[in-house]
Amino acid sequence: ADGPWSVEDILTEDDEQDRVPLQKLKLLGESEELRGLLLNPHLRQLLLTIDQAEDKSSLMKKYMQEPLFVEFADCCLRIVEPPEKENILPE
Repeated sequence: ADGPWSVEDILTEDDEQDRVPLQKLKLLGESEELRGLLLNPHLRQLLLTIDQAEDKSSLMKKYMQEPLFVEFADCCLRIVEPPEKENILPE
C-alpha cells in the first residue's frame, strides 16, 4: 500500500455519518466570511500546527479553548451544516 492514502483508508463505518460531501466542502472555499478569518496569521499558524501534529485529536481539544479557533470551527460548521431555518431566532 505504497500509493497515496484515501479518505476511505481512515474512515470506519461509524465515521461515515460524519463525512462531509465534496460539494459542501467546496462551499468552504467560496465563503467570504471564512476567507476573512483565514487572513488572521494567528489562526493560520494554529491550522498549520494541527496539520503537522502527530496527535491531532488532543491538539484539537486544546484549540477548542481558543476563541479564534472556535470562531473558525463554528464558521466551517455553519457552511457545511446550515442551521435549520425554523430554529433561527429573529435578530
